[in-house]
Parts: sequence; C-alpha cells; structure tokens
Amino acid sequence: MDGVVSLLAGLPLAAVLVGEDARIVAANAAAREMLGQAIEGRHFLTAMRQPDLRAAIEATAEDGTARSITYQTAKDGRDSTFRAHVARVAAPPGARGVLVSFEDLTEREQAAQMRRDFVANVSHELRTPLTALLGFIETLQGPARHDEAAIDRFLAIMAREAARMERLVHDLLSLSRVEGEERVRPREPVDLGAVMGTVVTMLRPLARERGCALRFEPGPACLVPGNADQLQQVFTNLVENAIKYGGDDNEVEITLGAHPDAATLRGPAIAATVRDRGPGIDPLHIPRLTERFYRVDTHRSREMGGTGLGLAIVKHIVNRHRGRMRIASRPGEGSSFSVILPRWER
Repeated sequence: MDGVVSLLAGLPLAAVLVGEDARIVAANAAAREMLGQAIEGRHFLTAMRQPDLRAAIEATAEDGTARSITYQTAKDGRDSTFRAHVARVAAPPGARGVLVSFEDLTEREQAAQMRRDFVANVSHELRTPLTALLGFIETLQGPARHDEAAIDRFLAIMAREAARMERLVHDLLSLSRVEGEERVRPREPVDLGAVMGTVVTMLRPLARERGCALRFEPGPACLVPGNADQLQQVFTNLVENAIKYGGDDNEVEITLGAHPDAATLRGPAIAATVRDRGPGIDPLHIPRLTERFYRVDTHRSREMGGTGLGLAIVKHIVNRHRGRMRIASRPGEGSSFSVILPRWER
C-alpha cells in the first residue's frame, strides 16, 4: 500500500485509487484538495457525485475497459471543466481497483471561449461597415450611377466606413503586438512629463474643436522604466477618451507626481491621472471597461470612432510596464483614470 501511495503522490494530476470494495483506497494531495481531505476509506459515490463519472467507474470496474469522460462542476463559486481518466489497475494484493485521474480543463476551455468570442466580435465589428460599403457600391453601380449628388454623399459615407475598418485593423494589430511583448519588461528610462507634453500638444486641436479645456502643468522630471512609444499610446488613448466622452463644457486635467502608497508596486512609484468633468460611468461597468470590445454605450462609441479595443490595449501595455491602472467614476461626477508605474532607479 505504501508503494501505491508513493506512486499517486508522484503523479502531476489529481488521482484516486478505488478499491474492489468501491471504497477509496488512496488519494494524492491534489485529489484531496479537489474532493476533500478525508476521502480515504469512503465509498467513492460519496466523494464523486457526477452521474457520468460514477457510471464510468462502475463500468470500468466491471469490464476492465479504460474510459475518459469530460464533465462540468461548480468549484470555488465558478463552473469548472474536468476530464476524468478511468482505468483498472493490477496493483499489489489488497490494492487492486480502478485508478481515476482528473485533468483540469477549465483554463483551456475559457481560453477557447475567449477565442470564439473574439472572432465573433471582430466579425460583427467588420460586418457592419462592410455591409454598408457593399450596399452603397451596389447603389452606385445601379440607380445612382448618374446622380452626382448621391455619388458625393455615398462616397463620403463609404470613406467614413472604410476609415472605421482601418482603425479596427490597426487596433487589432496593436493589441496583438503588445500581447506578444507583455512578458518582456522595458528597462530604458522614460520621462513621463515629456510623454504627457507630447500627448497634450497632439490633442489640443481636438480639445478646442470639442470645446474642452485641457490642463497640464509640467513639473520636475518623472522617470520610469518604459517604452516611450507605448506609454504615449496609453496616455493618448486615455486623454482622447476623456475629451471625446466628457460631454459639453468639459475639462480634462492631467496630473503627474509621486504615488503615496509605495506598497502598491513594492517600491517608489509615479502616478499619472487623467480626470474629466463629464457625465461619469456607472460603477457597474468599471470592472469590464478593459475587456475587448466592451462598451458602455455601443452606439455612441461607434459614432465617436471607437473600436472597443483602446482600454484593452492600455491594460496590456500597463501590465508590460509592471504597473497598475485605477478607474474611479460616478454618474454626474466625471471619471479619473490613473496609471501607476514604478519609478526609475539607477
């Protein structure tokens, strides 16, 4: 029996041995964590309650045929997916029975579902402008072939829809690139103040067009280890969003300085905050804002030229820089997006 226990302990998967009397003879630590700490000696039906799993164990015990089944169960308050491998073993006398091992497929299934959702979302985002383009092309080739006013109007709409697809493709490529680099930590010093100055200069014309007051007071150099182009992308996205979605008579304030809580990043940190005085966001939406294609107001976002990927890109860039992002907002009180990054240390 000691040999069986040692063998199970060496397996990378959760595993139990069900004896000929249908009681659990031995279990490794992973199985006890999964099924309960005191499962040895209990009838297997009291520890494994999934009907398909029970049936597989009973059938294998009877005919000796190995089986694999996949089943779902609730674990730690969420649905989990497992594959159970069931096989009869010729263990030493007194320890013969059915070996059941468990492979946790939850993360794999979640990743597969994320891929399916991603493809579905991309297809949906591309289908709408493509449908519009195809419809206008058909009209221009037929009834509106000689209608100059219609031609000018339709070409303007087609140009807008094509630009929308171009933005989406650009953001998809950008997201793919930052995801691929996420594990590689940047190590060059970057002055966040200089990055912010560039962003403000670029976006002042948009702010004036929207009637938005854009405020940023440069201060002492704030150096962080980073990639200047990616950090510029982060703050361009955050400031542009604040300008676009802040509404009329909006004011966007950008602040930069030492972060008071060094424990956040386990060392000295710099906080850059973009705050607007707009309509705010219901707290219900905040946990999902950095999900791909998640929008608080889908129609308004598309009208503004949004692709639904901007904050997802921001999240991955901040993660690559070993930083944190904090979002705070309430309806009617504006929103603030803070990026906290480790301070550059020589």
